[in-house]
Amino acid sequence: MTYWLLKLILTPLLRFFYRVNVEGMEHVPKDGPVILASNHVSFSDSIFLPLVLRRRITFVAKAEYFEDPKTAWFFRAVGQIPIKRGGGSASQRALASAKDVLAGGGVFGIYPEGTRSPDGKLYKGHTGVARLALACRCPVLSVAMVGTREAQPIGQVTPRLFMPITVRFSAPMSFDRFYERQDDPLVLRQITDEIMWQLRELSGQEYVNRYAKRGDVVEAVGAETSAVVAARRAALASGSSASLASSGSGLAAAAIPA
Repeated sequence: MTYWLLKLILTPLLRFFYRVNVEGMEHVPKDGPVILASNHVSFSDSIFLPLVLRRRITFVAKAEYFEDPKTAWFFRAVGQIPIKRGGGSASQRALASAKDVLAGGGVFGIYPEGTRSPDGKLYKGHTGVARLALACRCPVLSVAMVGTREAQPIGQVTPRLFMPITVRFSAPMSFDRFYERQDDPLVLRQITDEIMWQLRELSGQEYVNRYAKRGDVVEAVGAETSAVVAARRAALASGSSASLASSGSGLAAAAIPA
């Protein structure tokens, strides 16, 4: 209920403040289980992707986020569910949570890169998306988020308004020819690479054949924050309000966490 209420409120606001363009919406199945595998260049990817869909999309997030009432409502409202508790690795428990969504005929969203791109490039995908597609025997659509990084760079709390945002969906990819080879690491890598190739074609990003690390994102945040602070100090020293405005300051209708 909270999901649809927040979507009802945010959709007209975001469409007013941003030029949102959607391509390939006809490829998204109207019902049945489907995986949406997206690139990840900004926190706001998780805002704009649900915005354009007519169906509810679900992501998984750390269970700790749901233990604090101040943040739990937000994560539930944007369609995220806690990773199952119990034994096994976090990735195994995340897959178990995802399987529950798909078993119920839902739409599951996943970022194969595992974390946000630190520099806007497309990084090597983890094979969890392939494991999920084979285990649940459902199609996968690659989804390219274009413009969200410019609207809200890493480390920037308030997004820039009136920026163009494009969401592109690929045609459904079926991997039924591999259903009997779910544990073959070569098959898992091949499927994942097919999905990432589609993402590269849709997004136009430069591909990097290595995994992105959370440490890269932290370094990117520090570098961008330092650049913004330096620009603002220079603007204050020169007394130029125009320079200050161009250094990254801006107004937003609502603050979205980075």
